[in-house]
Amino acid sequence: MFDKLSERLTQAVNALRGRGRITEENVGDTLRQVRMALLEADVALPVVKEFIDRVKARALGTEVNSSLTPGQAFIKIIHTELVQVLGEPARGLNLRAEPPVVVLLAGLQGAGKTTTAAKLARWLAATQKKKALLTSTDVYRPAAMLQLERLAGDIGAAYWAAPDTRDPAAMAKAACDQARRGLFDVLIVDTAGRLHVDADMMEEIRAIDQMIAATERLFVVDAMAGQDAVNAARAFNEALSLTGIVLTKADGDSRGGAALSVRHVTGQPILFYGLGEKTDALELFHPDRIASRILGMGDVLGLVEEVEQKVDREKAEKLARKIQKGHSFDLVDLRDQLQQLHSMGGIGALMEKLPAGGAPGGGLKGGLPPGMDDKSMKHQIALIDSMTPRERRFPAIIDGSRKRRIAAGAGLLVPEVNKLLKQFLTLQKMMKKVSKGGLRNFMRSMGGQGPRGPR
Repeated sequence: MFDKLSERLTQAVNALRGRGRITEENVGDTLRQVRMALLEADVALPVVKEFIDRVKARALGTEVNSSLTPGQAFIKIIHTELVQVLGEPARGLNLRAEPPVVVLLAGLQGAGKTTTAAKLARWLAATQKKKALLTSTDVYRPAAMLQLERLAGDIGAAYWAAPDTRDPAAMAKAACDQARRGLFDVLIVDTAGRLHVDADMMEEIRAIDQMIAATERLFVVDAMAGQDAVNAARAFNEALSLTGIVLTKADGDSRGGAALSVRHVTGQPILFYGLGEKTDALELFHPDRIASRILGMGDVLGLVEEVEQKVDREKAEKLARKIQKGHSFDLVDLRDQLQQLHSMGGIGALMEKLPAGGAPGGGLKGGLPPGMDDKSMKHQIALIDSMTPRERRFPAIIDGSRKRRIAAGAGLLVPEVNKLLKQFLTLQKMMKKVSKGGLRNFMRSMGGQGPRGPR
């Protein structure tokens, strides 16, 4: 998300490097580049104008601290204003109401409302320990209700099918009564969408809300929707008085304009953003962290939280003990590490959260090194899965005939097996250095100084 915007903003700020003071003359060209970057990202014109005016007012005449370059000072100003545009700190869902708390999802067809309903139910169970009931009032899209029922089954959530009726408002009311009888904490109501905003759609969603008195009325918007998202957000906000926004498909080829514009149009915060089809691919929207990622500063806090949630601590500790005792790192261990990375969205997703992970001039300029991309990682897992238990424990026994069998089993070629084994041997040698000399000697062997002790 925001890849193009991040690249253009970084280029714009680089123009100020080496200047001792930010003035109207040297900031003018930079602001023009920032304006073009925002417009190319499909940010609404009123949002761009307001943003540029605020940045200019703060930047002109700003004295640069002795420890900062003008570029760094300008980045700080842009970061602060981006946070302002993106909204208030993440709050999640408002659950301070008499159960069942009703969450109503609205949006255009294809925005991802049904998947978002399941993601929210999973998030509620995992982070808030709340029991959610899912229901759908979409009587127009074929198999819409079946899709939500199956997703509910996948995540272990409850689903309730309304009686045979074509009245969405009555269906929502019946679901609310069922949630109350079943002692559910939250009721999530998925509604019908249309390809475009129309009067009938607005009247229907308004009638549903009047019937169930939703606590949260969330607008679900595709991050790649552009200006259509802005128009839809305005219409839904007028009909419903929205309380928040969920940004979906943020992992796609998104320019990011929807996130900046919809927040401005509705005046409501972006609460969550989705990063894929999997039901666990939903994150709280932290404006300060997102602004940092746009400017190439990374999101280290988000990375730490993800590691704490998704890394198997028991396996990690077991591997650490194994290495400390001098036991060899084998392909079983490598597969475990690759699976951990995959569960966190792959190497690319992690690198996005590291400072300068995707920004021009950062440590990963030009992309990830060969063999470190997500596709190669999946191939490596498939190859290890194609091996026998003995081959995984003792890779030295893998000869030519075994390589051909392993490659065929994974649907790949023998050179892929050779590449995996070569990378594994390099990693195994690194692990041996850690076990023999500790972290300090390992860092020295990698060309660093390592931590210094007291003198």
